[in-house]
Amino acid sequence: MKKHKLRNGIALSIIPQFVLVKWLGSHPEWVETYYSKGLYVAISQFFRWSFGWIPFSVGELLYTMLVLLAIGYLIKKRRHIKARPLHFLRNVLLVVSVFYFTFHLVWGLNYYRRPIAENLAIQDSITGPELDELTKQLIVKTNQLQLELTGDSTAMVQVPYNKNEIFEKTIQGYQDLEQKLPFLQYHRPSIKKSMYSAVSSYLGIGGYLNPFTNEAQVNALTPEFRFPVISGHEIGHQVGYSAENETNFIGYLVTMQHKDPYFQYSAYAYALSHCLSNIARTDEEAFKKWYAQVNEGTKKNYQELRDFYERYENPFEPIFESVFSTFLKANNQADGIQSYGRVVSLLVGYHKKYPI
Repeated sequence: MKKHKLRNGIALSIIPQFVLVKWLGSHPEWVETYYSKGLYVAISQFFRWSFGWIPFSVGELLYTMLVLLAIGYLIKKRRHIKARPLHFLRNVLLVVSVFYFTFHLVWGLNYYRRPIAENLAIQDSITGPELDELTKQLIVKTNQLQLELTGDSTAMVQVPYNKNEIFEKTIQGYQDLEQKLPFLQYHRPSIKKSMYSAVSSYLGIGGYLNPFTNEAQVNALTPEFRFPVISGHEIGHQVGYSAENETNFIGYLVTMQHKDPYFQYSAYAYALSHCLSNIARTDEEAFKKWYAQVNEGTKKNYQELRDFYERYENPFEPIFESVFSTFLKANNQADGIQSYGRVVSLLVGYHKKYPI
């Protein structure tokens, strides 16, 4: 009887947990001060110290074990579940409640911290003329770097590093950036190639942070041209930023300010692709005008990415995107999966303050 009361209590605790999280979400300064810059720093560094040295993803092994255990439980207990469905639903709610508590304790409250635009004292909004001006500047810079790296405006840039070397250079980029932006300091690295990169490709995932082990996983099949920005993005989650537009921006920032010209090219071409996509959604003719000014070599890099995405296109990807979008909306990102594209506002704000 006591065991059932305890399980019922844990299962029902999700209600006050939900209320508490939403209440904390209305106090971003508290979350920023006491969680993101306090408790989370200690938690994340502990996990990265514990698992960062291991060459494979401990978190992915744990996920695999949990999935297998869940399948085994459903098979073994199928008659009991059918006979007592309310007990099964209670047990499911218990698991969800424990997951919800642990998720927000070890990482999830970062969704409610103070926006990075406030830390950088930049605007997080955009006008048409501002977008046009940034697009023009990015085209000039991207073309310049593409030509410097290849010596031929029609040649695709080939990043000469393997994935592990890109990881090492990304970590160095964070160490250099820390001198300018101490709130992005990154100690005790833990970034790894995902063991499920093929699955991630079919789901349209470039990488993700395992919040329960604080390991950053990057899709190892991603073309090297885009790999530096994605690596920077996932570390951005580790340093305590959850919103996708903000970690897109952080990935751009650490890669753009890198000493390595291949990283700089990756960053500028990445930012340019977001600006062009933003323009294309509202003005196809303007997009064609800007895109015509991009070097053929960079267009080949973009085609390389399109070919990669098309290779793994499948009918289940929209379902995953819908589920992930719902998850983001439930965690203080009202635009859902579209929040990735909101990085353009931060790019405009940053480069208005710090011109290219």
